[in-house]
Amino acid sequence: MSQLGLGMVHDDPGTGRRRRTGRGAGAVLVALLALVVVAAAVALALRSASGGSVDDYTGDGTGTVSVVVAKGDTVRQIGRTLAAAGVVATEQAFVDAAANDPRSQSIVPGTYQMRSQMSGAAAVALMLDPASRQVVKIAVPEGWRVDRIVAQVVQTTGLSVDEVKGALSRAGTLGLPAYAEGDPEGFLFPATYEFQPGVGADEVVTAMLQRFDQAAQQAGLEAGARRLGLTPLQVVTVASILQIEGDTSDYPKVARVIYNRLAQGMPLQMDSTVNYALGTNNLKLSASDLKTDSPYNTYLNTGLPPGPISAPGDDALHAALHPAKGSWLYFVATDPANHVTEFATTYDQFLALKRKYQANAG
Repeated sequence: MSQLGLGMVHDDPGTGRRRRTGRGAGAVLVALLALVVVAAAVALALRSASGGSVDDYTGDGTGTVSVVVAKGDTVRQIGRTLAAAGVVATEQAFVDAAANDPRSQSIVPGTYQMRSQMSGAAAVALMLDPASRQVVKIAVPEGWRVDRIVAQVVQTTGLSVDEVKGALSRAGTLGLPAYAEGDPEGFLFPATYEFQPGVGADEVVTAMLQRFDQAAQQAGLEAGARRLGLTPLQVVTVASILQIEGDTSDYPKVARVIYNRLAQGMPLQMDSTVNYALGTNNLKLSASDLKTDSPYNTYLNTGLPPGPISAPGDDALHAALHPAKGSWLYFVATDPANHVTEFATTYDQFLALKRKYQANAG
């Protein structure tokens, strides 16, 4: 068969006009593609001319704007938050600036005080400045009692006393260990805590209890208590006494004095426990003070007091679990000004140390 007719254009028998081929439609498509290419080239040229960023403000911005970076936010999510708050012109402006500064990966969750209409680079720099991060810091020193910790939380956060005490009444549901028997005294761990503005009382108490749990785990509290033949509450109670009675270097020896006296059925005779019963912090107690009717008065009662008398730190917990070896039954701060404490085994030795203290005290 002949191939001569293939590919030829035939007349349309209905109109007498020639039928269109696909060549016209193809030309339109080519033209459209050319326009797209030109538009992309123009956009690329504009982007290059602007230094690689799009729709970016210039300068350090004005006014103040608070923004919150949530835990787990990516750089792009942070950029989106900043753009929505009017801090940067676009999400991409921040992302591009962050890509040029490896330190941007260290931006942490929190509330930041920014400015309106900042360049992406200025926003990154400000977020990396610790001064821009708004935090509520609560410092709890070692040896503080619950009432003092409550006052510190109230003063620092603006929460009311009732709010904080309400959270403490719920401590059993916020992480207080069961062996604490419902009393948070001694279990609000001494540390410096950081919170976002507007923090609630439950969050504060939970953080302190979690920090105690961390310290207890690291110290091996429960296993160590079993080794000593004590309960975890008793060990924390011993640690709380050490925290008040001695210097850090003396904790292990003071712990041994406590355990030796307990083993012999002797009253502990610790001024710190009487001070706790009185709600005072006196270095010298009167004869009437020592007769205070309280289970915390270790002059009148043998054994440990019912619970902790302060918030012990890591060193005190460790010493309570690892007392020094020795036969001491007494200790006296013979030179308090220079933090000198001496230990004795017999009562006569104790009296000699007491005279030494009186001579140093003038």
